[in-house]
Amino acid sequence: MTTTDMTVTEFDGPMRNGVDTAALFATLDAVKQAPEAARFQFRAHNEWVSGTHNRTTIADYFGVGEERSHEHTFVFDADHPAVLVGRDHGPTPVEFVLHALAACLTVGLANIAASRRIRLTEVRATVTGDIDLNGILGLNPDVRNGYERITVRFTVRGDAPAEKLREIVEQSRARSAVYDIITNRVPVTIEVDTL
Repeated sequence: MTTTDMTVTEFDGPMRNGVDTAALFATLDAVKQAPEAARFQFRAHNEWVSGTHNRTTIADYFGVGEERSHEHTFVFDADHPAVLVGRDHGPTPVEFVLHALAACLTVGLANIAASRRIRLTEVRATVTGDIDLNGILGLNPDVRNGYERITVRFTVRGDAPAEKLREIVEQSRARSAVYDIITNRVPVTIEVDTL
């Protein structure tokens, strides 16, 4: 069997675009029957290393009514580049936001295409965020601290007309948790323990 044959077989079976559609639809049905199963709490544990360098570990979460752990522990370093008094040990925190948005939209796009029996052959996204550091540096109180605008540019190819591919991107945007977090105010509570 060639790689091409395997891809076609995978697409025609329960796997489409790498998405297990049987599991996807079973999950949707299960949540319809027990909506409380959809309540999740995700966690990120961060620790300062030195200077602007810090490290986040992601391992545990709550979901489907109980405490759970990822199959692997994920570790992400964040820092600033030298021009922003860092040592460039990782992306800046605001770059992680761009990554999160691109990843969330892409995951949604793949799931939606699979559920609609559309075979994707290419999905690429470039996400740009424009920021004026006069705000975060406290030099101009009229400038916001965060991004002024974010632009996502997708290239999507598959076995559907361009209009259908655009519809899938729009549906992904409409259901994206990260897009919602970025575009709507989310209450954030900061609690501090000191010694």
